[in-house]
Amino acid sequence: MSTPLLSISDLSILLPDGADRRHAVADVSLSLRGGETVCIVGESGSGKSLTARAIMGLLPAPHVRVGCGVIDFGGEDLTKVDYERLRNIRGSEISMIFQEPMTALNPVMTIGDQIDEIFRFHVSMPPEERQKRALSLLDDVNLPDPERIMSAYPHELSGGQRQRSMIAMALALGPKILIADEPTTALDVTTQAQILRLIKNMQRRLGTGVLFITHDFGVVADIADRVIVMQEGLIVESGTSTQVLNKPKHKYTKSLIAAIPRLKPRKTRKRSKEVVVETSALHKSFGGGRSFLGFGRRARTVDAVVDVNIELRKGETLGVVGESGSGKSTLARCIIRLIDSDTGMVKLNGVDITTLKRNEMRQHRKFIQMVFQDPFASLNPRSKVGDIISQGPMLQGIEKIKAHQRARELLDVVGLDSKAFNRFPHEFSGGQRQRIGIARALALDPDILVADEPVSALDVSIQAQILDLLDQIRKEMDLSMLFITHDLRVAAQVCDFVAVMQKGRVVEVGATNKLFTQPQHEYTKSLLDAVPGKDWHFA
Repeated sequence: MSTPLLSISDLSILLPDGADRRHAVADVSLSLRGGETVCIVGESGSGKSLTARAIMGLLPAPHVRVGCGVIDFGGEDLTKVDYERLRNIRGSEISMIFQEPMTALNPVMTIGDQIDEIFRFHVSMPPEERQKRALSLLDDVNLPDPERIMSAYPHELSGGQRQRSMIAMALALGPKILIADEPTTALDVTTQAQILRLIKNMQRRLGTGVLFITHDFGVVADIADRVIVMQEGLIVESGTSTQVLNKPKHKYTKSLIAAIPRLKPRKTRKRSKEVVVETSALHKSFGGGRSFLGFGRRARTVDAVVDVNIELRKGETLGVVGESGSGKSTLARCIIRLIDSDTGMVKLNGVDITTLKRNEMRQHRKFIQMVFQDPFASLNPRSKVGDIISQGPMLQGIEKIKAHQRARELLDVVGLDSKAFNRFPHEFSGGQRQRIGIARALALDPDILVADEPVSALDVSIQAQILDLLDQIRKEMDLSMLFITHDLRVAAQVCDFVAVMQKGRVVEVGATNKLFTQPQHEYTKSLLDAVPGKDWHFA
């Protein structure tokens, strides 16, 4: 057996005084060999990411620090090497793809400059060759128009584009070890499949060892040689992917696998005749204007939504699926009128809301509310949770006392303690913040809920809780839901009907069970073929 590229022995990571527990990670031991993929799974807070950051020397010291243990890389203990040595190792010998690209990328440097910086620091290469190599990397990760991406700043790109840019940077120098911390969370299934193939090809070519942190067990089933399960800082189970996925021993592992949405579509319920949302020939484009003061070339026009005709009936859940950039979120925002469509019609309970003025639209807002993908970004960090939930009813003329009473009732509905009323959003976990977002959306007793990727960033157990909660609320309140997702497993579990979008157009619509088992359009077939772990038949 070959010598491990990386060997971690008895690693403990200490938390600051006053934390819920003393150790973020305790007595962790693992190894990684060349060409091997080791997946670390577990809920948020299990210690997965901190273990990865410890390897890179990126713990938020002095508050969080290595207490004891050895991280052996080629005979060097990375817990003891100096800063300069770690700096030379990062990017060249060990690279890391971070979970949140917006915090990892430099906001004042273009993507091209950030890739160029990697080459300039680590290798001697002419500028023309560096640029050629950078463009090739961006093309490898399926980024359209690499030249444009090179000149763009992080804030000018979508979440998926930022993630792919960061993956390109991590792969730039063909590292010995690649640490990937939830690298495919924000990506659609086809881009996800392409990225995983890219990493596998690099492994075969260079013998790279991959430490892959994820909550997506479908991905684990497709790529893992070995699996490590962490819970509250401890390794509770480890073994080959076959052993852990198909014959789990620890009750925690079994609970995680039980929470995974199945690809088997739900049965279609009896359909109501009442249409609550209807779009007709809806069109929305972006760009086409000139720069400041009218100078410069006219910007390229992008047709985000093209002649979309869909209908949502009372009590049903309509899923909208497709790749990033297919127009899903733009469609949702046009329907709820967060943005105005260019042409076409949106009927809400029979009223064309595209013709309404702002004051007129306010009266209809109570009928349709939205749950956003990123609850932290959509919740006012300066407001207490109770005030956030109460704001909508108060704007509709509800008395403050009654609005607060309703907010407390809704906190109970979404499974949060009454103490949450007087706390701020930053005091909650991601799953709890999503529950707050749902409570806010329900505050006006809407008829329709628009959910835009509401569980994409959550681990499987929290994801299952939120999906169960949404289904329970839909039944109890007789809600209709428009559910935007790139996760076809989630769509199979929650949606009665599914609309498939490609390049702004709806290319196929049908009952979920029929569409998943008998897809008609080639694009739909390609999405289903790209689902990670689709061949994993777990109990």
